[in-house]
Order: sequence, then structure tokens, then C-alpha cells
Amino acid sequence: MDLLSATAVEIREAVSSGKVSAREVAKAYLDRIAQVDPKVHAFLYVDPDWSLSAAEAVDKKRAAGKALGALAGVPVAIKDVLCTKGIPTTCGSRILENFKPPYAATCVRKLLAADAVPIGKTNMDEFAMGSSTENSAYGPTANPWDLSRAPGGSSGGSAAAVAAGMAPLALGSDTGGSIRQPAALCGVVGMKPTYGRVSRYGLVAFASSLDQVGPFSRRVRDAARLLSVISGHDECDSTSIQSPVEDYEAALGSIKGLRVGVPKEYFVEGLDKEVEALTRKALGTLERQGAILEEVTLPHTPYAVATYYIVCTAEASSNLARYDGAHYGFRQKGTKDIIELYSQTREAGFGDEVKRRIMLGTFVLSSGYYDAYYLKGLKVRRLIKQDFDRAFEKVDVIAGPTTPTAAFKMGEKSEDPLAMYLCDIFTISAPLAGLPAISVPCGLTSEGLPAGFQIMGKVLGEKTVLSAAAAYEAAAGFDKRPRNLS
Repeated sequence: MDLLSATAVEIREAVSSGKVSAREVAKAYLDRIAQVDPKVHAFLYVDPDWSLSAAEAVDKKRAAGKALGALAGVPVAIKDVLCTKGIPTTCGSRILENFKPPYAATCVRKLLAADAVPIGKTNMDEFAMGSSTENSAYGPTANPWDLSRAPGGSSGGSAAAVAAGMAPLALGSDTGGSIRQPAALCGVVGMKPTYGRVSRYGLVAFASSLDQVGPFSRRVRDAARLLSVISGHDECDSTSIQSPVEDYEAALGSIKGLRVGVPKEYFVEGLDKEVEALTRKALGTLERQGAILEEVTLPHTPYAVATYYIVCTAEASSNLARYDGAHYGFRQKGTKDIIELYSQTREAGFGDEVKRRIMLGTFVLSSGYYDAYYLKGLKVRRLIKQDFDRAFEKVDVIAGPTTPTAAFKMGEKSEDPLAMYLCDIFTISAPLAGLPAISVPCGLTSEGLPAGFQIMGKVLGEKTVLSAAAAYEAAAGFDKRPRNLS
């Protein structure tokens, strides 16, 4: 059995049947990380003792004849925005350089309860603010398909880890596309669940009304299993939905008669011609599986980027106020008073993009501008949600491109924040409306770079979204992997 190419489902079955030990699986992936990650830099923290001890606990549990969890022995990479008890959690920022949380995020605890094996903490744009993983204070992550290109962001480390065969599963967070966009650029599966479906407890906050934890995987079935494990109500998160969790993996099935909405606003100027062709081919594949395509309109799509960067920066300005050098994390020494402590700590501890967003958010919340910007942004957000509500009266899912282009060169958009922000033009609307959405690979461009196909669903419509994605995946048969890493 080739452990590095096996799916998570296959690994779990092999471990539970005794064909392979969890320790052997963990060792294989740790060796792969040691071989490949110096080129990719997907991980910020890897501790073999941490991983191997978790794997050995699974082996002892099996030897004792105890029932194993749904992810028994499966290595999972964890985005460094999720708290891990006693394990460094930096959010890609100098201001949290030496922070070790005293508790674990709810989704991390659920992983461990399902007997998963943590394989490391992954790189990310600082505080999840970025679309390229170039904003990490600890250096950028490279795209495994072309090391001169960005993997997307902010969960670029998790996406790259799965794409490069360093983990069969990973956790990321999605605020405006930070799971789906890097999944598309790295040729893997990435899903943002319905807002509130997965607990945010222990997820370091960026924009609290948008942030959501979700899975990365190589296969839709693996993503479905991981999502079932981490979903569910949590009393520690006031926004957590009190709704039973379905067995998403068991729900995968036929999509005959599924009504698929195709938004005309997603096929506009700025969409790369090759990405458009691959997306239309993917839509045709769904149609051949029995789905019914129907054009829909989402008229407020052109305002989504502006709305998002008003709402998310306002919330970031509030959430990041806690990093002041007085409570925890980095503190600038030699300051004379509290004002100097705050200003110099933040000047040295935050990167340029984080500072930019804090200043934007503080501005839109300031006296005299609150009504003109923030309040208006909330009203447009409601209109965007209403666009989806109307579309879902006619269709079951909405499908289109995940990103306007394939992976771009490192540094290509770094000096132009607006160009970088537009990378998320097709992914931003789903979190603004609180909807589930998935990106699956839909082919390669002429330069050998992957493109992503996005499927969005109704609130708590994960089952339908995953079924459509799995049906497409099975019919398309995309099984390409990066070849330039060995």
C-alpha cells in the first residue's frame, strides 16, 4: 500500500484492520515532510514526538480491542490559526511568536477524539489576512505545482501540504475564500461549511461574522468524513448552530435531476479564458450526470469585494485590539509609557497587510464615516444574501469558477493590494451570505496549473454540495499530482 497516495478513508481502513500501524503511517508522512517541505515551506511547526505519540496511542487502542474513531491513524495538518494545547500557535505573526495556548480548539479536540494524528501546524498569511501566503512573518509558502508561484491564501500552507503529499487531510479557515481559493490554485478539494456548522472556539479571530473552519483533502469523500467529525453544536461558541450533523459521507449519491444554477455575473471580463473553458467543461460534466443547468443572476456580485473589505476590516480592527504588548504575546521592550508600549509593539509585531486592514477597519468605524461605510456595507451584505435566497428558490446549488486565474507568480500582486483582493471575487459572496461552498479540481491549464470548480449550496446544504462535488469528481477523473518535488 502506497501510504502517500492513499486516501484518508483507505488509511483509516488499513489501520483499523491491522494492515499497517498508525505509527508507520505517521512516520511515512513525517519522512515526506522532511524531504519536501524545505522546498515548499508548508509547515511552521512539526514535532515528530507529538505526532508519533498520538499514532502510538491509536495503535494501543486497537491492540486493546477498543473501537476506533472515524479518522483512526490518519495524519491531519492543522492551520496555525487553530489553538493547539501546549503547541505553538502563531497565526503567521511575530506578535504571537512564542504563544502556546493553554487549551485546544473544539475542532482540534474533535480530531483527536476521532483518533486522527496531528502532523504539524501549517503556514498562513498573517492572521489569515491575504490571498497568497506571502504575508506570513515566517516566509512564504510555494505552490507545489510550480515553486515560483503562490499557493493562494490565507490557508496556503494547508493546501500545499495536501497537494505535495505531506498530509492526506488538513484543516483551514475561510473568511473570504481562504480555503477554496488555495484549494483551487493547488489542485485539491477545499470546503467552507455553513457559518456556524463548525465551532469557532479556539479559532483565532479575524472577522467573527465570517470566519469558518473547514477541510482540505485529495478526495471529496475524505472531506465529507472530516467535515462530519468536526461539525456540530458547541456551547463555547454562541454562533454555533443547534442542528444535528448528518453523515455527509453516507449521503454522497446520485445527482440526477439536481438543479444547478450558473450565475452570469461569474463569466465576465477578467476571467481567464482557459479557466472559463475548464469551468464550462465541468458544468457540462455535471449535466451529463443528470443535473439540469439553469442560468441565474446574482446582481450584487460586483459590490461583494467592496462590501467584504468594509465588513472584515471593521471586525479585524476590533478583534486585533487585544494584541497590545500588555496581555500576552510579543512586547516591545524599552517603552516609556502605555501609549508607546501599544504603538511600538504593534509596529514591530504586525506586518504591512495586517496594519493596512486595521487602519481601514478603524476608519470605516470612525465617527462621521460609520454610516457612510460600515452601515452601508451591512445593508449591501443583506442584498447579497437576498440574491442567493432568490436564486435558491429555482435551483439546488450554484456553480462556477473558484478563482479568476490559475496560480500567479510570487510577488506579482504584492505591491497592488486591490489586484490581490480581486483574486477572491468569486469566493467572497458565500461567506457574506453564510453559505456552504466547495472547490474541486477541474483540470490543468496549458501551463500545467490546476483550476478549481466551485459549488455553493443553501444554508446547511452541505449534503447536496458534497454530492454534486463527488459526482463531478467521479465523472471527471482528475488525478494529477505535482511532479517537480522528488
